[in-house]
Amino acid sequence: MLKSRIKYNTASFVTSAPDITKLPADTGIEVAFAGRSNAGKSSALNALTDQKLARTSKTPGRTQLINTFELADVDDMRLIDLPGYGFAKVPIEMKKKWQKSLGEYLQKRQSLKGIVILMDIRHPLKDLDRDLINWAIGSEIPVLALLTKADKLKQGARKAQVLQVRRELSSLEGDITVHAFSSLKGTGLPEVAKKLDEWFLGPIVAIPPTDIEQTPESDA
Repeated sequence: MLKSRIKYNTASFVTSAPDITKLPADTGIEVAFAGRSNAGKSSALNALTDQKLARTSKTPGRTQLINTFELADVDDMRLIDLPGYGFAKVPIEMKKKWQKSLGEYLQKRQSLKGIVILMDIRHPLKDLDRDLINWAIGSEIPVLALLTKADKLKQGARKAQVLQVRRELSSLEGDITVHAFSSLKGTGLPEVAKKLDEWFLGPIVAIPPTDIEQTPESDA
């Protein structure tokens, strides 16, 4: 069972919105999941919540809407599944519509407090990935970069790829964390839950022990 401060398996579907005007009220805290159409975004959400929360498709790029899921054990906190980018073979007008709704959400949604950007570990940091990461840094939004499908690489190659991506992103001087991830094997799942816990609830602060003042004994 996933150890976390929030019970992500209590997440439930709220709505699918074509744009931000149809989303729930812009209050509380949201964490968004974004990535290229074939990056395994839906599979990651399903692994985190231990349920078939987000639809997976054999045809990447079919998710056209902003999907909202609320967390039942905390107040006014949500997971957001954004439309995939780097789209499948769809009409150009549909691509423009998706891009507009995605851009509006990222630029205007005040409750967005962190973004999980998913990239295939074998093909990370494509132009659109970099654009999204740079936008987040410019908006002072922390980023969790997940290198998905980590089970496709052997351990040595996986570690080398993570280190390479960390080196490239370290020059951007943003709040960026990088982990390998596999929804199939559960690789990186505890790290995802820990980071989301911090975004939703804040970091765990250790309280140093205080000295107990000694009161003088009274004279008999």
